[in-house]
Amino acid sequence: MKKMLPWLITILLAITLIAGAAFVLIPALSGKKSEATPNAQAAQAEQLPRLSADELVEVSSEITGIKTNLADADYIVQMNLSFQLNDAKAKESFEKIKDISIKPIVIQLLADTKPDELRTAKGRDQFSDKLTDLINKSLPEGHLGNAKITDFLLASI
Repeated sequence: MKKMLPWLITILLAITLIAGAAFVLIPALSGKKSEATPNAQAAQAEQLPRLSADELVEVSSEITGIKTNLADADYIVQMNLSFQLNDAKAKESFEKIKDISIKPIVIQLLADTKPDELRTAKGRDQFSDKLTDLINKSLPEGHLGNAKITDFLLASI
């Protein structure tokens, strides 16, 4: 028994270390996006310069009257969105493609979204972040700073 004791302790330590490493590494490797820390949110806010009202109008665009089903077909959503681009040239490009490229992206993202994801302010912020990322990938020029929900109605049918 005395000869087996060091082996048992070694095996138990190895199992404990493996379990601990798995506990730490699995969430990191699963690819799930972690919630933004206050520092990350502050960095994102610093990316967009503070603009006057006139400057903001020059670089902003809207899409209104979006009505579609969500992932749960028993729910519909009606919303308006505003978009802040990085400059007037980007806004001009955005305006040209918003009905043929941007609106379908919004509708597709809504079709993949569950009603519970849009019930809270945090869920709506996450939706806006996903939408911003998807739209930035499809913009021919310029950069979308943010997308905001300006009007929102979620209803069951």
